[in-house]
Amino acid sequence: MPVDAVIDYRCPAEGLPPVTDTPAALIRAAAALDAGTGPIAVDAERASGFRYGQDAYLVQLRRQNAGTVLIDPRQAGELSALADVLDGPEWVLHAADQDLPCLTALGLTAKTLFDTELAARLLGRQHVGLGAVVEETLGLRLAKDHAAADWSTRPLPESWLVYAALDVELLLPLRDALKEELEAAGRMQWAAQEFAHELAHPSRPPRPDPWRRTPRSGPALRSPRSAAVLRELWTVREDLARRLDVTPSKLLPHRALVAAAVARPKSRHRLATLREFSSRTARQYHQLWWQAVERALSLPEDQLPPVHAPLAPGELPQPRSWNRHHPEAAGALEQVRGAVRERAEQLRIPHELLLGTDAQRHLAWQIGEGRAAGVEVDVSVAGITAVLEALDARPWQIEQVVPHLRRHLIAAPGQAPSRNRHQ
Repeated sequence: MPVDAVIDYRCPAEGLPPVTDTPAALIRAAAALDAGTGPIAVDAERASGFRYGQDAYLVQLRRQNAGTVLIDPRQAGELSALADVLDGPEWVLHAADQDLPCLTALGLTAKTLFDTELAARLLGRQHVGLGAVVEETLGLRLAKDHAAADWSTRPLPESWLVYAALDVELLLPLRDALKEELEAAGRMQWAAQEFAHELAHPSRPPRPDPWRRTPRSGPALRSPRSAAVLRELWTVREDLARRLDVTPSKLLPHRALVAAAVARPKSRHRLATLREFSSRTARQYHQLWWQAVERALSLPEDQLPPVHAPLAPGELPQPRSWNRHHPEAAGALEQVRGAVRERAEQLRIPHELLLGTDAQRHLAWQIGEGRAAGVEVDVSVAGITAVLEALDARPWQIEQVVPHLRRHLIAAPGQAPSRNRHQ
C-alpha cells in the first residue's frame, strides 16, 4: 500500500476504557464480553526484561458489541468468570505462541484460535509484526511506542493503556481480511491446521542444562572447571532473581558470568577486580557470587560438568558436526534442505514454516544413519510421509513437500535432482 495512503491510528475509536482492577469490575467485564458476538481479540502485556518469568500484567480483550476490556490480572481477583466466557469463542491473537503460556498460567484457555501473524506468514508477507500487517492489510498505522515497557508499573500511564487498547482494537477486522486472503489463495486449511497445532503445543519443554544457553558462553565452555563456574553463578543468579522477582541479567549481566568462568579468580578480591562485577547491583551481592565461584573451584574432578552437554532423549548432535562424524546424515540434510527451500520459494513462504528445522534434521538423520548402516532406506512417498507424520508434520506440509523431498533424496549425491515430479 502506498505510504501516502496509510492513515495514522492513534486513539481507540470508542475512547480509552477504564482498567478492570477489582472483582466487581471483573464480573461486569465478563458479562459484557459474554453478551458480545463473534470471536474475541486477545493480547497480553508482560514485563520481560524487568521481572522474573513471563507473567501477564495486563490482559486486553475485545469483542463485537462488547468493546475493549483492559484487565489487571494482579488486582481483579479470581478470573474464573472470565475463563468461562473465553472458553468457547475463537481467540484472535497476533503471535499467539508468545501470549498463550502466560494466559494459560492465569487459567484462561482457548478452544479455537486465529493467529494473525501466522496467517500473514502463510500468505508470504515479508514483514509480520502487528504494525506492519495492519498497515499492509488495513491501511492504518499503529504507534508501537511501549512494546518494551515495564508493564508491572502501577499505575499504568495513560499513553501505555492507549497502546495496549490499540493492540486489540484492529485484530478482529484484521482477522476477517486475512481469512479472506487465505481462502482466495486456497490456504485456509493450511492455516486451520497450523492454528490447531499451535494451540496444542503452546510452549516448548525446558531445555536441560539451561545455563549452557548463556549468551556468548563459548569461551566458558572450553574446560570443565570453567563450565562449573558458569553453572554455579548462573544457578545462584537465577535463584536470587526468582526471589526478588527481577530479570536475572539486571542483577548480574551475562558477560559477567562468562568473564568469571574464563578467569576463574582464586579469591574474592580477584573476583571484585573484574570490571564486569563493578556495578552497584553486582557489588551488593558480591558475597553470593564469590560463594558460587568458590564452590565451583572446590568441586572434585569427577563432579565437574562435561564441556559438551550430553544429548537429551531424542536430541540430535549439532549439524555442524555431521560432516566430520556423520557424513551420510550431512549429505541427507543437504538434500532435505534443498528440497524444502525449493518448494518454500515456489510457495513464497519461509522454509521453516513449510517444514520445521527440527523435522528437517530428524528426517535427514534417519535417512543418513540408515544409509551409513547399509540399511535400505525407504524414500518413497509413503515412506517419507510416515516419517514426517511421526515428527508431527501437518497434512498440508506433507502434501506440499513430500514430492520434492522424494525427488531430491533419490538423486545420487552431487547429482542435480530431476524436475519430473512423478518419477
